[in-house]
Amino acid sequence: MGEIDEAAVEQAMQDDPDEMLAMLADLTGATDQRLRELARRLAGRLFLDVAKRGPALSRGTGKLTTQRYRPDGGDLDLDASFDAVLTARSRGSAVDPDDLRVRSWSTPATAICLLVDRSGSMAGKSLATNAVAASAVAWRAPDDYSVLSFGKDVVAAKSQDTGKSNEAVVDAVLALRGFGTTDVAGALRAAGEQLSRSSAERKITVLLSDCRATVDGDAIGAAVGLDELVIVAPDADSEEAELLARMTGARLTTVAGPSDTAEALTRVLDT
Repeated sequence: MGEIDEAAVEQAMQDDPDEMLAMLADLTGATDQRLRELARRLAGRLFLDVAKRGPALSRGTGKLTTQRYRPDGGDLDLDASFDAVLTARSRGSAVDPDDLRVRSWSTPATAICLLVDRSGSMAGKSLATNAVAASAVAWRAPDDYSVLSFGKDVVAAKSQDTGKSNEAVVDAVLALRGFGTTDVAGALRAAGEQLSRSSAERKITVLLSDCRATVDGDAIGAAVGLDELVIVAPDADSEEAELLARMTGARLTTVAGPSDTAEALTRVLDT
């Protein structure tokens, strides 16, 4: 009890990655506190690793800039990180990674807002798919992205102009549980508001949903008001998403499960 065999997890990822990712997503809500914390730490690493199967989104001529710290983001910028290190040392505490900066190559800016539908069953594969999608967006646009969950209301797991570690974003998505009605129009308007805070040249809204609205609203009007909309729908339930895509000119793909999510995003984002 209260233990996770990481060797067994690795083997399960080879045998049936979707089932393993679904199980791990459910374990992050376990009643056993030790098991829950172990699952959350492992999920933070594993979901990000799965997401990195998709390429970074940025393309074009780049320049060396100071960016928020990521383990694989570049060389530590000592000047920009000096105050954070000094403060942590004076307190006798560890340095908060969110206060560190790295020097890394950046290319023409792209901003992404990911909308994840929490109105239905948020457990197992659906929860894991949402978490992998959040990880993939964080990997592709690490300095300019937001993740919003929506049902009746819209809740920000990460706002566009707020710094947050990738692991914390994944943890916030995994903490979601499904309930309530589905306000697709409200979610799309919220995405537009988030992206309006960005100065990026390209602004993309990614809607991860079956798009079956149960709250009255002008989803088509909200969608056409966005710069660029892509829809990722479950492959077994995509009729409403296909209709919304046809009516608004959005790009559409379907996803079979968590392990397919990074590739699905590649299909609609790299065009």
